Amino acid sequence: MKKLLYSRKLAPYVFVLPFILTFLVFWMVPIIKSVIMSTQDILPGQTEFVALDNYTRLFGDRIFKIAVANSFKYMVGTLILLIPIPMLLACLINSKLANSKVAAIFKSAMFVPALTSVVVAGTIFRLIFGEMDTALMNQVIGLFGLEPIKWLKESTTGYIALLALACWRWMGVNTMYFIAGLQSIPADYYEAATVDGANTLQKFRYITVPQLKPTIVYVLTISIYGGLAMFNESYMLYQGNNSPNNIGLTIVGYLYRQGIEKNDMGYASAVGVVLLVLVLVINIIQLVATGTFKKEGGR
Repeated sequence: MKKLLYSRKLAPYVFVLPFILTFLVFWMVPIIKSVIMSTQDILPGQTEFVALDNYTRLFGDRIFKIAVANSFKYMVGTLILLIPIPMLLACLINSKLANSKVAAIFKSAMFVPALTSVVVAGTIFRLIFGEMDTALMNQVIGLFGLEPIKWLKESTTGYIALLALACWRWMGVNTMYFIAGLQSIPADYYEAATVDGANTLQKFRYITVPQLKPTIVYVLTISIYGGLAMFNESYMLYQGNNSPNNIGLTIVGYLYRQGIEKNDMGYASAVGVVLLVLVLVINIIQLVATGTFKKEGGR
C-alpha cells in the first residue's frame, strides 16, 4: 500500500484526477444530456423521442436566424475592438516611457469594471443610453447639435450600446493578458533590435506581435466563445429578453426564451447543441489558421 501511495507512475494521474472528475461531472455529462434532450419532445411528466425534428424546426426558425446573426455581429465587433486596442494599451503601459506608479494605478482602474456586477453595469449603461434628453449620450450628441436618439430601440445604436458595455467590462482584462505576455518577452530581443537600428514600429511588428502569438490566440479563443455566448449584458441592457424587434436577442437569449420562458426544453437543448458546434468549429478553424495545431504537432 505504501509503495502505491508513493508511486511516481501513479502520482501524475492523482494530480490530474480532480480536473478529470470536474470535467466529466460539470461538462461532459451535461453536454451528453443536452444532446439526448435535443432529440426529445419534453413535456411535464412526459418525454417523447422525436429524432431530428427539433433541429429541422430550428433551421427553419426565422427568430433563431436573427439571434445567430446578432451573436455573430456582436462577436465580430468585440474581436475588432477587444484585441488590437488592449494590445496597444498593454504596450504603452509596459513601455519604459510609462511612469511605474501611474501605470500601476491605470492597471488597477482598468480591472475594476471586470469586478463590477453585470446587473449594475447593465443598469448604468441603460441609463447612459436612455431615450430622455437628459441621458448622458443624448447630452453628448446634443453638444454637436444632434437630436436625442432612442438608442436601445434601433438596431445600429443598440449594437453600439452593447459594444460600449463590452469594451468597458473587458478592455482591462484583455489588457492584463497582453501585459503578462509582454513581460515574458526577453529584453535582449529589443536591445539587439536597437543595436541593429530597428525603430519602434519595426520592433512591434517583428518582435512584439510574433512573441505575443500565444496570448493573441488565447484572447481570440475566449473572445469568440464570449461573443457567441453573450446573454447577461443584453438581458440587463434591455431589462429582459424581449428587445424591440429582437435587436438584442442572442443565441443564449433564444435558448433562455425557449427553455425557461416557454418550457420547451427539447428545443432549447437543440439551440444549445448548435451553439456548442458553432463555437467549436469557429475556434478550430482559427486555431488551424494561426498554426497552433501545427506547432503542437511538430514538437
